[in-house]
Amino acid sequence: MSLLECLVGIALCALLLNPLLKTSADLVIKQIEYEKSQALISEADRAFELIGRAIRMAGYRNIQTAQIPIQKSGQKIRQQKSDDSFLRVEKRSGFRGSDSLIIRHELSAGTDFDCIGNALTQDRTKNNLAMQGFLVDYQAGIPKGKKVNGGSLICQSLDRQGRIQNTTLMNGVNSLLIEELSPSQAQHLSASRLFKIKLQMTDGAKLNLDLERTFSTRNLL
Repeated sequence: MSLLECLVGIALCALLLNPLLKTSADLVIKQIEYEKSQALISEADRAFELIGRAIRMAGYRNIQTAQIPIQKSGQKIRQQKSDDSFLRVEKRSGFRGSDSLIIRHELSAGTDFDCIGNALTQDRTKNNLAMQGFLVDYQAGIPKGKKVNGGSLICQSLDRQGRIQNTTLMNGVNSLLIEELSPSQAQHLSASRLFKIKLQMTDGAKLNLDLERTFSTRNLL
């Protein structure tokens, strides 16, 4: 076989193999993107579960503590609090204009947990109310000027001294948006308040996933 024939053979092989190699490379890239997307969706599902559980707990009143004694008259009256003291949304207060959510509720007769899985006890309440909060903040420990993989979803709760403590739940959150739906949009849940929670998850590069869930309160009208 002459040198020319060898070169022609190599050229033909390259022409035949190039599409296959390109297809294989594209498949690998797509597989990596799929795995990243699934990981981000899994993280978002965990966040939705925690936020939804907190919304359902908002305004919970333990019947055993719903009566407050008044020393002057010796009578007992039900403690009055507005819905805003039990569930408050602060618009555009966090990372890249993200919203934040503050939930308060009394403790049940069973075992209650905060958003990071710690048991809630009476010494972790303030004015007899436990607190859970969610917000997005800049990732801690990132050097200035370095590109970040979105922000961090922060869980807030009270410590044993009644002070707010912040714990990072996950990274890769671009934004958290909270919208209360109008009564006309929540006709099928007219006895509850309905909130649409939107999360944008990112890998800091190509992937930006917009996910949303809707949750209703159980203890607030």
